[in-house]
Amino acid sequence: MADVSGTELSEQKEVEIDLKRKQDRRWECAQRSGKAGVTPELPETLGFYDISSVRREQRGLSADPSLTRFICAELTRGYFLEHNEAKYKERRERVYTCMRIPKELEKLMIFGFFLCADAFLYVFTLLPLRVLLALLRMLTLPCCGFRVHTCPFCQRSSGSQLLQPAQVCDMLKGLILLLCFSMMHYVDYSMMYHLIRGQSVIKLYIIYNMLEVADRLFSSFGQDILDALYWTATEPKERKRDNIGLIPHFLMAVFYVFLHSILIMVQASTLNVAFNSHNKSLLTIMMSNNFVEIKGSVFKKFEKNNLFQMSNSDIKERFTSYVLLLIVCLRNMEQFSWNPEHLWVLLPDVFMVVYSEVAVDIIKHAFITKFNDIPADVYSEYRASLAFDLVSSRQKNAYTDYSDSVARRMGFIPLPLAVLLIRVVMSSVKVQGAMSYSCVFLFYLGLVTMKVLNSIVLLGKSCVYVKRAKMEEKLFERPPTAPSASAKSPSRADVARCPKASGEFKTTQIVAAPCTPPCSSSSSVTTQPAPRTELFPPPLTPANPASRPSFAPPEPEPEQPEPVLSKEEDHAAHDAEELQPRSPENDLLEIDRFTICGNRID
Repeated sequence: MADVSGTELSEQKEVEIDLKRKQDRRWECAQRSGKAGVTPELPETLGFYDISSVRREQRGLSADPSLTRFICAELTRGYFLEHNEAKYKERRERVYTCMRIPKELEKLMIFGFFLCADAFLYVFTLLPLRVLLALLRMLTLPCCGFRVHTCPFCQRSSGSQLLQPAQVCDMLKGLILLLCFSMMHYVDYSMMYHLIRGQSVIKLYIIYNMLEVADRLFSSFGQDILDALYWTATEPKERKRDNIGLIPHFLMAVFYVFLHSILIMVQASTLNVAFNSHNKSLLTIMMSNNFVEIKGSVFKKFEKNNLFQMSNSDIKERFTSYVLLLIVCLRNMEQFSWNPEHLWVLLPDVFMVVYSEVAVDIIKHAFITKFNDIPADVYSEYRASLAFDLVSSRQKNAYTDYSDSVARRMGFIPLPLAVLLIRVVMSSVKVQGAMSYSCVFLFYLGLVTMKVLNSIVLLGKSCVYVKRAKMEEKLFERPPTAPSASAKSPSRADVARCPKASGEFKTTQIVAAPCTPPCSSSSSVTTQPAPRTELFPPPLTPANPASRPSFAPPEPEPEQPEPVLSKEEDHAAHDAEELQPRSPENDLLEIDRFTICGNRID
């Protein structure tokens, strides 16, 4: 009985094996003949293998390919996007980034616009008052000429400095403005306008492009000239002289401001000709020049620092365009005897120029961030960096004026533009009688009020941006000072003991500044800098023998032997140092703190 059951099982197994072999042969034959349209391994989009559906499909298909079958396959084939989820999420984030760019960019542009407006209003409002205060301080010099230790009137010691460095810079700015304004009276604006109007459209288009390039070059080199003048006038006199003198630097600064003012006047005249042309062809060509800028910048490789430079340049360019449009409107309204109806004729063209500027900036920045994978949050970092410059200029140990800081960051120098605007206003508006002078005084008070309110709002917003970016600790770091190669070697009296954090005393040499304790984080950012005093050695007292200066040279510290590395280890360490990432905040604060970065794109 057991033998019979065993034979039956063996026969069933043999039958199953034969059936399986026959199926395999049919599958192989169908593959060789080309009748099967699929492979034994189905595509990954299906996820399972059904041999019965494959057989039904094989029976339904004809032996020869046909157009009908191809069209059916094209109409019914499918795909699954979730198998490449990361790729499609990245594309969606790029779209969202491009949609966020206009909002984030305009936040930066509006903040930068008010920064430029604050620096520009400073020339008309607070700078004259600061110059008057410096002149009053100079007029009190005779009362301190007596041999008394302290003057009873001005409470100033006889050995103190006459003017502070900031007051010297204010006096120089006031003299430059006065001289350049008197020289601009010899330039005829009407003759320049008619001379430009007589040129052809294509020639004017080329001239306008050349003027834009020249304006950037003038801005790049002009702030260096002004900084050289300020430093030459305020440099400590005990140092070795390595400059050409104050008067040559001053003449260079006056010559630069005068030439830059003439350049901006030619720009304004060209724009005025475009506004007054009959067919508006020149204005259209000049607006199309903005869109050519997209071609020159979108398809280049940009990093975060380069984009920061371009953003600063765009802020400066937009503010300058608004001032040029104001000058054009003033000149046109003067020609039409201040008829308000003509203003409504000018406004459509003005809005068209402004809208083209905004549209070009949005398109340019949107595609630059898209092609270079830069997030939209980078504009908040740029805004925090500009806010850091504003807050640091209000510190007790501030080392630059805020208007000069804006000029270095954005390439916006307010002096030439202010000279031209004063020249146009003085020639367009006639002031006669007591009532007119009263209106001018009230207008000046309005400008001062606007400047003060703008400064207060900007300072509050800047503190918020700096705190949000977590850069408060950088506000109280002392600026890095590099010792000058031309400075005299320190004498033995300059050798003092500076306390370290651990309480020990280490002998160090002081070149330009005394040993001062580090600034505490509780110091206010609105306090004024302390006046610079002469460096005197501390008095020697027997009760404090540790304060006596040591005239013996300091003992050299034992040098640590450097480890010897092989060539492969040296290359590996160098590569690791280059590949080490740096924080974007440090990059934005370290680059171009004292140079123009708005007009240079690497």
